[in-house]
Amino acid sequence: MKFLLLILALQVTASGTAPLTNYPSLEENDVAFAQRYLANFYGLEMETTPMTKMKVNRNTMENKIQEMQKFFGLKVTGQLDTSTLDMMHRPRCGVPDVENYQLFPGRPVWKKRLITYRINNYTPDLKPEDVDDAFQKAFQVWSDVTPLKFRQIHENEADIMIQFALREHRDAYPFDGPWGILAHAFAPGAGLGGDAHFDEAETWTKGRKGPNLFLVAVHEIGHSLGLGHSSDTSAIMFPSYRHIDYKIFHLSADDIHGIQSLYGRPEKHQVPSNPSSTNPAACDPNMSFDAVTTVGDKIFFFKDRFFWWKLAESPKSSITSISSLGPNLPSHIQAAYEIADRSHVFLFKDDKYWLMNNLKPQLNYPKSIHSLGFPSSVKKIDAAVFNPLFYKTYFFVGNKFWRYDERRQFMDPGYPKLITTYFPGIGPKIDAVFYYNRHYYFFQGSKLRKYHVLAQRVIESLKSSTVLGC
Repeated sequence: MKFLLLILALQVTASGTAPLTNYPSLEENDVAFAQRYLANFYGLEMETTPMTKMKVNRNTMENKIQEMQKFFGLKVTGQLDTSTLDMMHRPRCGVPDVENYQLFPGRPVWKKRLITYRINNYTPDLKPEDVDDAFQKAFQVWSDVTPLKFRQIHENEADIMIQFALREHRDAYPFDGPWGILAHAFAPGAGLGGDAHFDEAETWTKGRKGPNLFLVAVHEIGHSLGLGHSSDTSAIMFPSYRHIDYKIFHLSADDIHGIQSLYGRPEKHQVPSNPSSTNPAACDPNMSFDAVTTVGDKIFFFKDRFFWWKLAESPKSSITSISSLGPNLPSHIQAAYEIADRSHVFLFKDDKYWLMNNLKPQLNYPKSIHSLGFPSSVKKIDAAVFNPLFYKTYFFVGNKFWRYDERRQFMDPGYPKLITTYFPGIGPKIDAVFYYNRHYYFFQGSKLRKYHVLAQRVIESLKSSTVLGC
C-alpha cells in the first residue's frame, strides 16, 4: 500500500534563496519557490544567515528533490529540471507528503463510528445547497467503504469543522492565493484535529472551470480520517489536483485499501447513509435479486442500493453500496452482464446502460438501450447474460428474449423469441441471470434454477438466498 498513514507535518514558510551557483540556469524565484515547496512538503531544513537569506545544504536539497521525484514517479535526478518544477507548480493539497508525528503522535484514527461535521461558513462561489450536497456526497464516498457514518450538524462543535478561509486563518498554515494550495486538513484528534480548511481565494465549482469542490472535499476528508498522501496517480489521495468527471469518479483500490486498513470494511448489516433505506437481509427466505453478474472471479448480486459480492466458489459474501463503484451509477440496477476477456461489465436501468472497464465507469455513458438495436417499444431490460461459448449476449424482456452478437455489435435477426420455448423449465419471466462454468443461473423471485447450457435443461432448483451462503 502506498499510503503514508499520518498526514500533518509543520509547514515552513521561508523567503530568500540559497546561492544560485547550484542552479545557474534557473531564475532566482524558481529556486526560492522550490526551496519553499520542499520545506513545506518534504521537510527541507533551512537556516537563516546574518543577511536574512536562507542557507540550504546542496546535498540535503538534492536528496529532498530526489525524494519528491520518486514520490511523483518522475525521473530521479536530484536536479530542478523542467518536469520537476512543473509538478511543483501544480495546484495541490497543503498537507505534506512525508510522515511527521510531531503534532499527532501515533497513528491517529477516530475511535467512534459516528462522526459529526459542520460547515462553518459557505463559499459565495456556489449555492449553499450545492456546498451541502458536495460535502454530503464526499463523506458518503468514505462511508460506503468503511463502518463509519457521518452526520451534519449546524450548532456546537463538530468532530470535523469545515471552513472557507483566506491566507492567514489562525492555524499557522496560511493559504497562498488562487490555484496553489487548494485546501488542507488535520488528522483525527481534539481541537484542530479532523478539521478541513478550503482556500476562499479559489473559485470553487461543481464542474471543471476551477477546482471541483466535491473532488477536493473527498481528498481532504481522507486526511480528516487519518490518511496521508498516496503516490498512486489514480488515487484521490494523490497530492496534486486533477479533474475527474464526477459522473465516473470512484475510489481507487489504493484509497480503499488505505482507509480499510484504518477502519476495516463496512459491516455486513451496516445502516446505509440514507436513513430511509435499509440493507436487504441476505438470508430472507423470500430474497430476490434485481440483477446478477460475474466480475472476474467474483459474483455481484444487486439489490436496491446495494450489492453483495463473493468469490464464485466461496459461501461467504460481503455487502456494499452501488455508489462505491461510482457515485453516479444508479441504484436498483435491473440487468447486468460481463464480457470477461474485455474486462467489461454492463449495467442497465430503464432505457439506459452504463459500461465499466476494470470496474471503472467509462466516459460518454449512459447510452440508450435502443442504440443496441432494441425497438422503441422496449423500455427496460429485465435480465441479461453473456455466453462466452457463442460470444452472444441474451437480453430478457417480459416473456421474450433477444440475442446480440458481441463481435459484430449487432442484434441477431429473427428475435425476439419466447423464453419458455428455447429455455425449457424457465420463464415466462425472469429477474436475473448469470453464466458460470457452462451453466446459466436463472433467478425468478425467491427461486434459483441451475440450467445446463448444452443439455438445455434445468438440473437443480434452489432458494435464491442460497447463493449468499444461507
